[in-house]
Amino acid sequence: YISRSLAELLTLHGVFLEVFTIGVLITGDAGSGKSELALELLNRGHRLIADDAPEFTLISPEIIDGTCPEVLQDCLEVRGLGVLNVRHMFGDAAVKLNKFLRLIIHLEIPDAVSQANMDRLRGTTSSLEVLGLDIPKITLPVMAGRNLSIIAEAAVRDFMLKMKGYDAANAFIERHARILEQKNRKLQFQYIISILLL
Repeated sequence: YISRSLAELLTLHGVFLEVFTIGVLITGDAGSGKSELALELLNRGHRLIADDAPEFTLISPEIIDGTCPEVLQDCLEVRGLGVLNVRHMFGDAAVKLNKFLRLIIHLEIPDAVSQANMDRLRGTTSSLEVLGLDIPKITLPVMAGRNLSIIAEAAVRDFMLKMKGYDAANAFIERHARILEQKNRKLQFQYIISILLL
């Protein structure tokens, strides 16, 4: 209790959720769809910790804990609907008091330049420093027709796989290199055979 009371505190703008047991902060500019994405994720069985102003505390050298200010507990503000009480709408299981921050999903409305520079193999990944720790950050482009809740779930699942040591992009590159090497060996063998037959 004392360590938490004396720990450094930071408030960030976004929606803090538990997605597949991972603490995920959804950030983005006003109107990017943070609350709508949070509502979709809640409807898919994930849990809300805090909307709009989650508070983060460095409780150990490698752990940041996120909680909700008392005044905002159980509430989610959605444009056009106003303030919704998540606990009353989805039940007690849809709300959680706190969670460790592990991942940031940033929603961005892309322009032509950012779309052209997008890495199609690895996506747009970086990190954001929060209370002295680098937190992995995934930037998702917000475009018409995209189902962001499914994409966000896929991003969290991929992050969980990377935590276990599996990187799909690296595995794809290694497979591609292996296939190219096999084809080169086959071509070299065919070339040697053709020379011997001459």
